[in-house]
Amino acid sequence: MSTEIAPEIAPETASETAFDIRRVLNALPHRYPLLLVDRVRSITLGEEIHAVKAVSFNEEYFQGHFPGRPIMPGVLQIEALAQAAAILGIETLELAGTGKLVYFMGVDGAKFRAPVEPGCLLDLNVSFLQKRSRVYKFKGIASVEGKTTCECEFTAMIADPPE
Repeated sequence: MSTEIAPEIAPETASETAFDIRRVLNALPHRYPLLLVDRVRSITLGEEIHAVKAVSFNEEYFQGHFPGRPIMPGVLQIEALAQAAAILGIETLELAGTGKLVYFMGVDGAKFRAPVEPGCLLDLNVSFLQKRSRVYKFKGIASVEGKTTCECEFTAMIADPPE
């Protein structure tokens, strides 16, 4: 059985800050079909993260958005950015594996610049803008091959899981 990773999603260099899917799954509660982060290329705790989503034609939403012209919905690009931010927050606060959740609270200034199609590698760059106790504000930019597809600011909070 081969464990080779497609060259377009393999990290360029070995890095202690790169996360494979196992570590992503440890940080996030999301699972298929709503897990939208496949790998973390780099993370600077307390500052920023560069994560990646490999956009596949097999994604369920492409069946209806749109037949004949599949495009990743903009709200899912924002969700992917939010998941990258959740990893940044969870890892920064050393909460991975604790069951703590990151709840989306709001989105500001969302702009969609270009379509994201199957076969793309969606880069997710997120940085902290503001940190207050359990509420955090982030800036996120999604891009494909250096071209911005989506940008926004959003707020999230760290919370205990429901009982």
